[in-house]
Amino acid sequence: MPDSQNPPEKMKFQLSLRRRGISDQAVLRTMEDVPRELFVEPADRGVAYCDTALGIACGQTISQPFVVAYMTEQLGLQKSHRVLEIGTGSGYQSAVLSRLCAHVLTIERYRTLADRARARLEKLGCDNVEVLLGDGFDVPAGAGNFDRILVTAAMEQIPDALAQRLEPEGVLIAPVGPLHGVQTLIRLVRTETGFERKELVDVRFVPALPGIAREL
Repeated sequence: MPDSQNPPEKMKFQLSLRRRGISDQAVLRTMEDVPRELFVEPADRGVAYCDTALGIACGQTISQPFVVAYMTEQLGLQKSHRVLEIGTGSGYQSAVLSRLCAHVLTIERYRTLADRARARLEKLGCDNVEVLLGDGFDVPAGAGNFDRILVTAAMEQIPDALAQRLEPEGVLIAPVGPLHGVQTLIRLVRTETGFERKELVDVRFVPALPGIAREL
């Protein structure tokens, strides 16, 4: 009989990640350990481990598992890293990051999402994650610079002000392209002479919008 702690859907989910090329063992272990069902809407818990994006509050989405794993793997995280995430959403990506680095500052423009994500992350013991209600296009100056930056909403271009928040040899990953179409994941690495830019895979994300949302 299937293990109740490791249902068939979750086993398929883990196998799918490997088949699609996720090979970083730390990322795979983390994807297995973080309970995705806690981050989806109650009505969607039965399909939490399907490889698809799902709707959450405020018209936003929780990304499909493969995209979360792929973006995380491409960051090349180390335990000492300090990470900035733009677009907290449900908090699922933040929880994944928290297992792989020293500290995560995640910024969300919707108060409802920020509050719910904070509660979920606290319940899971992710005490190295700080959830900030704010504008991802206007990161507080006092937040400093980061070893890694992950943007989980579509941008037409990567703002220079955001790229400048990278530490030397830092990595930024963001979906870049039309806000209501197909974007391409871009991997930006800060070098001694500037930035190296590499196109990865095509994705679809909800738009990154400036400001704090008026609606709750």
